[in-house]
Amino acid sequence: MCNNDNSRECGGGCIAEILEVINILQNNAECAETCLETCDRGFLGCGTTSLGCNTRPIMLYTNCGNGTPWSMPTAKTTANCEGQGITGTCSDVFRIEKIDGCCATFRVLAPNPEISEGVVPYVSTNSFFTMNLNCCCCIRCLQDTFVECI
Repeated sequence: MCNNDNSRECGGGCIAEILEVINILQNNAECAETCLETCDRGFLGCGTTSLGCNTRPIMLYTNCGNGTPWSMPTAKTTANCEGQGITGTCSDVFRIEKIDGCCATFRVLAPNPEISEGVVPYVSTNSFFTMNLNCCCCIRCLQDTFVECI
């Protein structure tokens, strides 16, 4: 997935390519047997849940984040996040919604308040942001899951 093809608009081609794959998988979500759990795995795996997977949650890291994951508010009315000099309810787990060259739009996922065995770990929010992928130096993929209201 990460070749040295410099013909892409986006300087962060490797991350852009992986996000494109994740976006396609989420748009065509089907549950398959799990295998190596890498970000660029060619299917969404369900793990132990009986629900079909429709999301590969990710965490983003920026060049100036000092190893701290990027976080965003879980609601449009919340303007700030702790750790970025602000307060409010925030999350550092996202779902890729759209990718266009160097620009990627993400949906903020919130921890499921009703967490228990067999319950999905995240809930969908109506909070979105767009990031220039040249600012992103690392992504971390979490276990594929089902997120309602996508």
